[in-house]
Amino acid sequence: METIKNYLDNMFKVLPRTNQTVKLKNDLLWNMEEKYNEHKNNGKSENEAIGIVISEFGNIDELIDELGIEHMKDDVILKTITQEDADNFMAEKKRSGLLLGIGVSLCIVATAILILITTLVDNGILGKGISKNFSDMFGIIPLFILLVPAIALFIYSGIKLEKYKYLQSGFDLPLHVKAIINQKNNAFASTHMISVITGVCICVISPVALFVSSAFGDNASSYGVVVLLVMIAIAVFLFIYFGNIKQSFSILLQIGDFSKEKTEDNKLIGAVAAIVWPLAICIFLVSGLVFNLWHINWIIFPIVGILFGMFSAAYSIIKGHN
Repeated sequence: METIKNYLDNMFKVLPRTNQTVKLKNDLLWNMEEKYNEHKNNGKSENEAIGIVISEFGNIDELIDELGIEHMKDDVILKTITQEDADNFMAEKKRSGLLLGIGVSLCIVATAILILITTLVDNGILGKGISKNFSDMFGIIPLFILLVPAIALFIYSGIKLEKYKYLQSGFDLPLHVKAIINQKNNAFASTHMISVITGVCICVISPVALFVSSAFGDNASSYGVVVLLVMIAIAVFLFIYFGNIKQSFSILLQIGDFSKEKTEDNKLIGAVAAIVWPLAICIFLVSGLVFNLWHINWIIFPIVGILFGMFSAAYSIIKGHN
């Protein structure tokens, strides 16, 4: 089988690496592997099966003339991803996952601290001897103190990944590089699965904090919300950090949500997300700063998350994807 792959690599070296030639090469590889397996099942030896398949392949010049590849001046020449390029991208995605995970967790923890300080002030535990106007704004100070580094992490992460934007328009991944990445992806699968299970379990048990705190009276329920948000922050960090590592493999291998079939879906869902989540944050801040609903407006984010997840799933079903 490796002989067939090497044969195709040598034959396609003379052609420009474009979307058309890469698709043609992948299609031919799939067909040749099918015929190879068919001949092997019919009792042919490995050398005989390879010889027959290669002889049936035909002349590469005939394919060039038939498809007119040499005349396609407007086709985009794809960048070939080296092992160094792949390693650098995966390392940058891992670093980006760490920064984004910390940034999002800071936003959630900032909300938890805001609720905690507001509750302490309302219960007279904190803010004694200060004016009412200042005590109302007291909890907002740590909120913005934590939001500033979170936003800085988002911007820095986006800038660092900007140089890999070319991957969105297509690329050529040599077979030997693909094999190494696929091996790393398989090795990481168990770690990713454990992180997802852990994060989901934390989310499932997080409402227990509300039930326990409510047993101590209505005044203690806010403390349960704080604990719940901290647990959610931990779970979200696990999802983002390990999800980004998994995502780097999927992007390079063009599988899962980054397969060619789902590329257009991701663009639309991403565009909707870019509108929905900033809008949710604006509603959260307005409801808190203007109407002083800090004790309840945290529910905006889980509601938006559920609705956005429903939208993404419904859109994928309508488009015919699993």
